[in-house]
Amino acid sequence: MKRIAMLALGLAMVLAGASVAAQGVLVYGTTDKVTDMDPASAYDFHTWEIFQNIDKGLLTYTPGTTDIVPGLATAMPTVNAAGTEYTFKLRPNLKFTDGTPFDAASVKWSVDRVIKLNGDPSWLVTQFVKEVQVIDPLTVRFVLKAPTGFFPALVAGDPVYFPISPNVYPVDKIVHDPSELVGGALVGLGPYKVTSFKRDEEVVLEANPDYYGKAPAVKKVIIKYFADATTMRLAIEKGDIDVAFKTLNPSDITDLAKAGKLNYQKLPGAQIRFLNFNCDVSVFKDKILRQAIAALIDRPEINQKVFLGQQAPLYSMIPMGMSYHTDNFKTVYGEKGNVAKADALLKKAGYSKAKPFAFDLWYTTSHYGDTEVNVAEVLKSELERSPLIKITLKSAEWATYKQQFNNKQMAAFLLGWYPDYLDPDDYTAAFAQTDASAGEGIFFSNKEWDALFNKEQTATSEKTRAPVFAEVQKLWTDEVPCIPLFQGNLNVFTKKNIAGVKIGPTLIFNYDNVSFK
Repeated sequence: MKRIAMLALGLAMVLAGASVAAQGVLVYGTTDKVTDMDPASAYDFHTWEIFQNIDKGLLTYTPGTTDIVPGLATAMPTVNAAGTEYTFKLRPNLKFTDGTPFDAASVKWSVDRVIKLNGDPSWLVTQFVKEVQVIDPLTVRFVLKAPTGFFPALVAGDPVYFPISPNVYPVDKIVHDPSELVGGALVGLGPYKVTSFKRDEEVVLEANPDYYGKAPAVKKVIIKYFADATTMRLAIEKGDIDVAFKTLNPSDITDLAKAGKLNYQKLPGAQIRFLNFNCDVSVFKDKILRQAIAALIDRPEINQKVFLGQQAPLYSMIPMGMSYHTDNFKTVYGEKGNVAKADALLKKAGYSKAKPFAFDLWYTTSHYGDTEVNVAEVLKSELERSPLIKITLKSAEWATYKQQFNNKQMAAFLLGWYPDYLDPDDYTAAFAQTDASAGEGIFFSNKEWDALFNKEQTATSEKTRAPVFAEVQKLWTDEVPCIPLFQGNLNVFTKKNIAGVKIGPTLIFNYDNVSFK
């Protein structure tokens, strides 16, 4: 009887699993966290991913590609001869999931709100947009401060440009949780709507029946949040989740790929990691000290010791494979660093063995996976190859970490970058242009650099842009507002019956593209 009962239980579990797949329920695991549930404030990869699925831009990307196509607009925008006005015709008869009509006024209201609230990602609007004009109920125009050839990429990829319901979001404050919204639920115009939100535990999305596009094959997506990579590995091995994405331990990636029981995608990423300095009020206001740190970093060692060779050493803020990339840091500071050069710079700054340069090196415990502490530890050991340096490691949870670098409380800290838009400008101006660098806790300002960025941003030809980025990368090794460390790969594991996971160079995971075999 006991054996019969166990067989029956096993059959029931199999049938239950089949039923879940048949019903189109996808369980997706991640160690990432959500931040503010507000496009005016959220500035992290995973929260943006959710907005990409519950909302839409006027333009969007074809999944898995860099091809920009109409989204909420009926066609690509018309552009005036000067390249300063982008006019969009909007899809008619659309409603947000709260029932509010979508029109040109809601587009203007949403973008104006981003500008007013001045959250971390607001520079993606304020740096480029002069004003938003309502031409008629279904026509909206963006008037730019200067010609910007990559403006369509901003509109397609950045939630700060996504329309939100003016009847749900408050105009005068940032929303941290859906409970603060009118009606208590996130709303949008995308293929899904959020039906349950439990921070750091579970978010449930269900197909939006009023979505203008093709109905998703996956009717429900359950996002499970794991405290650590080891627990998530066990979950994907046991079949408790269908997808594991961001971030598994390097050893787990190796083991799971070798076992061959799951589908595995290694995605060459445009995501980069780097070391930031507060260049305004900290000890690193002196660029000689920033240069000394740059001369001590051994990137191949970080890659091998922490990531088992799964990442790639990076010697420019512009990723490898992107236009204009050059390995200037390798040329100036060496492939594995130059301790003698660092010592000479530290002595020039007045430090010695008896009076070492002491500072805190910060990392976050809750945003880049379990390997982050290892990156910090290896980096500390590399920097202390010089007897003239003494480092104390410090850490903070992500929300606190963000507050601290925004408030100039950290002199040196590890950070990462996923692209806002696929252009070298996003990897350079975002860190070193006066208006933007504060958002990364760098607070770097140089009129010569600002002029260079303005030149490349308003140019449309490679002939003009190429020498600008060559000069910027050369200057970077002298001023060193931040130091590139490595370029990452993203690793996705799914059950064998999962298809349609297409995460291309944009790094956007579109849930509505997924299906069950």
